[in-house]
Amino acid sequence: MINVTTADAVGLLELDRPDRRNALDVAQCRRIVDAVGGLLDGGVRAIVVTGSGSSFCSGADFGEVYTEGFRDALHAALRAVVEAPVPVVAAVNGPAIGAGTQLAIACDLRIATPDAVFGVPTARIGLAVDPWTVRRLARLGGGGTARAILLACDRIGAELAHARGLVDRLGDRADALSWAAELATLAPLTLRYNKLALDRADLADDDPALLTAFEDCWTSDDRREGQQARLEKRNPIFHGR
Repeated sequence: MINVTTADAVGLLELDRPDRRNALDVAQCRRIVDAVGGLLDGGVRAIVVTGSGSSFCSGADFGEVYTEGFRDALHAALRAVVEAPVPVVAAVNGPAIGAGTQLAIACDLRIATPDAVFGVPTARIGLAVDPWTVRRLARLGGGGTARAILLACDRIGAELAHARGLVDRLGDRADALSWAAELATLAPLTLRYNKLALDRADLADDDPALLTAFEDCWTSDDRREGQQARLEKRNPIFHGR
């Protein structure tokens, strides 16, 4: 089950499988896709992803991880989070293991409680994560962190993850929602362009999609609103157009 709520233009997506410590199965992965799509259709300007209870996500449900459709379902869920055109914040409230770490790093930003822990112990069970996960982990936490997690199967706690850049802030769900509410006031077109440039390192500087997103910022009503608000010494009100 997934609980979805919205307040102040922020959508909250809460994994809720307490009996499985919020492990992901095919159905749960599909619910993530639907939940993200529903929140975007509802006009949210930021999303927080978290888990119920004391676990963010304990990983893949071992009752399904070896089934034929699990990988496709998981990758679809991760893509839905990565490709959301609004900032997505992971509120990591406990263990984020395996697919849990994948879900956390699919988000744009991570905030973690002191008992949060990250790990991808695939080498202990003979499985493998996709190349995107390996590269994303290295870009966020650095090569040393990625090697420790993937080659040594180390588990990285919140403070060390924060020190190495894998976690952006230390805090709880309330802190994540407050942060997301701040993000929701920023210029949507600029955030969309920044996400595209950050996440799609494969795009050339003159890629049409990148150039279009860039020009959309400079020709937008929001750009004019930002200029006017600065002249009037007030906070701008952006509408994403």
